[in-house]
Amino acid sequence: MKNKIEKFHDMLGSHSLFNQLLSQEDLQVFMKYHVFAVWDFMSLLKSLQKKITCVEIPWQESKYSPELVQLVNEIVLGEESDEDQYGNPCSHFSLYLKAMDEIGADTTLIKKFLETQDYNLIPKDLAEIISFHIDLAMTAKDHEVASSFFYGREKLIPSMFESILKVLEENNLNCPTLLYYFKRHIEVDSENHGPKALKCLNQLADTEVKESEIFNTAKESLNKRKQLWDFIENEIYLSRSNWKMTDKLAEPAEV
Repeated sequence: MKNKIEKFHDMLGSHSLFNQLLSQEDLQVFMKYHVFAVWDFMSLLKSLQKKITCVEIPWQESKYSPELVQLVNEIVLGEESDEDQYGNPCSHFSLYLKAMDEIGADTTLIKKFLETQDYNLIPKDLAEIISFHIDLAMTAKDHEVASSFFYGREKLIPSMFESILKVLEENNLNCPTLLYYFKRHIEVDSENHGPKALKCLNQLADTEVKESEIFNTAKESLNKRKQLWDFIENEIYLSRSNWKMTDKLAEPAEV
């Protein structure tokens, strides 16, 4: 099971999308849609917190071990109330929005979607990817959510972001907040959150049936991540075509 997942991780970590981030315009398109993955990541995490810890009133002791409760709460603390590059308290989602504003990426779509939760507002392919993760967060079993969170995100993110970071730096793109966001995730996820998420998942995988369900969820989540990268790459190609067409129309007519 792990070997198959590792192969998928390697493939996603070197997806052709990353080499398409050659200009500020490319990056604007990337962030316009990638921000939805930043958001549904938080939904998976809060689902895990709700399932593993107690967030109800009146409070009751969790059925899980104090160690597992601590692991989940520590990840939530880091993701929901970290610090930006200036030392100000900041969730990773709000940090990403700041990075979008900094480079001029369009935040209208994500903000309108969060206000309305209307999936008709976003492209069909993107809606399918996001609804998969939200449905998982709301209805899946504890170990299935943990599987998507670890294999589909925490285990995968450092290698993906390292690849993106390398391309951005090689092309000298001016996006300091986004660079900080990527570097912070690489640091935290590889050294802290990733190992904790794996420890959490291992404690939940206490039967063969659960192990099988964990693998199936991981496979689906990774497929959805590939679909997201494919979708964004195609949107970048379409945007480039539109820019070229606009430039051509703007050229002065021959006399």
